[in-house]
Amino acid sequence: MEKGGQPIIIVDPRKEQTKGKEALSMNIAAAKAVASIVKSTLGPRGMDKMLVNPLGDITITNDGATILHDMSIEHPAAKMVAEVAESLESSAGDGTTSAVVFTGSLLEKAESLIESGVHPTVIVKGYRLAAEKAVEILENLAVSTVENEKVKLVEVAKTSITGKASDRYNRLIAELCVDAALAIRERGIVDLKNIILSKDIGGKIEDTEFVEGIVIDKVALDKEFPLRIENPAIALIDTPMEIAKTTNKAKLQINEYGDLEDFVKQEEAALFEMADYVIRAGANAVFCSKGMDDKVAAYLQNRGIYATRRVKNEDMQHLVDATGGRPIRNIKELTRKELGHAGLLEQDRDGDQGKTYLRDCKGAKSVSIVIRGGTEHIVDNLERAIDDALRVIKCTIEDGRIVAGGGASEVEVALELRTYSASVGGREQMAIRAFADALEEIPKTIARNAGLDTINTMVNLRAKHAENKNAGLNINTGAAEDMLEKGIVDPLRVKVNSIKSGSEAAVMVLRVDDMLRAQRTDMQNVKPEHMASTYDGMAAPGLNMRR
Repeated sequence: MEKGGQPIIIVDPRKEQTKGKEALSMNIAAAKAVASIVKSTLGPRGMDKMLVNPLGDITITNDGATILHDMSIEHPAAKMVAEVAESLESSAGDGTTSAVVFTGSLLEKAESLIESGVHPTVIVKGYRLAAEKAVEILENLAVSTVENEKVKLVEVAKTSITGKASDRYNRLIAELCVDAALAIRERGIVDLKNIILSKDIGGKIEDTEFVEGIVIDKVALDKEFPLRIENPAIALIDTPMEIAKTTNKAKLQINEYGDLEDFVKQEEAALFEMADYVIRAGANAVFCSKGMDDKVAAYLQNRGIYATRRVKNEDMQHLVDATGGRPIRNIKELTRKELGHAGLLEQDRDGDQGKTYLRDCKGAKSVSIVIRGGTEHIVDNLERAIDDALRVIKCTIEDGRIVAGGGASEVEVALELRTYSASVGGREQMAIRAFADALEEIPKTIARNAGLDTINTMVNLRAKHAENKNAGLNINTGAAEDMLEKGIVDPLRVKVNSIKSGSEAAVMVLRVDDMLRAQRTDMQNVKPEHMASTYDGMAAPGLNMRR
């Protein structure tokens, strides 16, 4: 465009620009590529992915959020799909792979509609109508967990863990997670920050345990100290138990040997006075977040008092929550009232290394799960499975509602959406049917990954839903069975958030018809006199430096 012979530049010519259908097709292709990466991991029989970082560290997992987080995704549309997994991981804790597969399927169906002449705006409107109706249908399908709450929580946890860890230990891990979550539940809210996951590599998975208390990576300073203390009275010291160093340089001049001996005795007296405050308070275990002089430690441990130092601030807070003790910053204020309590203090040590367990802390606000496994990869995989299980348990406790798993809820919602589409005029009904087809991609993928025939599976599921809305896929037999009776259930929040986040991501991609991408530059333009090559060593040009 020119005016008065001068061109008017609207867009920076150094930027790459893609418009119209080309931009839309490129974005849809990128989103579908992300979905195809995690598609094979969906379901109890899903495959694992091996991720190798630049340092050569290996992660083997089928957790969708972990896979997408560790991948180097650059395309903006692909990043939007990856963010679906991230948002679902933070809000619901599970269902990340399903959400990504659903998003990719929505865009695939939309691409077909666009090629047949349906405008993206019409598809967006239809998808939004379908998402609202789908959430409404799910709300009606949900059942309460008020009766037999613990049984249903274990079922939710088992469903989440299946396929992510050894199936042999699913019930054990699920029960441990439920016990931990119920132990810290307060007024219907579960704060997962108060469940500490401690890893113990080299053990057996079946030895993984729930500790109603705290586990820290510390042991007594004295290697010969007894490994067990019954009913410990615990002092939490948040101040150094050593002679404080002066902030400024100071010099002390001693002229005679006797003066030096007196000085050392005074210093020892000050140290032992700190220890005496602990003894008089009645404590027989001391956790200090700062330094502790070896003389103080020896003085305490000779009197049967467990002592350790430099406990992390995070661990100190967990000790407070678990034992009910109060951290003391002025040791002279320590009394019996400030002490924490536990049923048992136990050390598991190997030389100077090991762990200290504080067990049977009644009313503990912080608890622990000790994860054990033969190798680091096993323990890491189990940790991710436990994290997902704890999150779905949290959702279920707080919302109190679950829906049938195994693809049952997706099939039922899809069937009802097709009926609903007939009541919607215009081309939007085509988008609603496409939305229903995209939902059915989830049970199809579960069947495909289990080695089952997808066509027969979907025919059986649809037929079974005529009489039972909770019919889902039993991957062991290939039959359509009642998932509520089988104990295969998911939190309502997982399904609702999956539909909301997946549909919104798809809508955002469909609404983009123009892409501008700035070209990369190696560095900003700088004046020649400021270039590194013009400097002589550390001296700037034009300056006379004395040598």
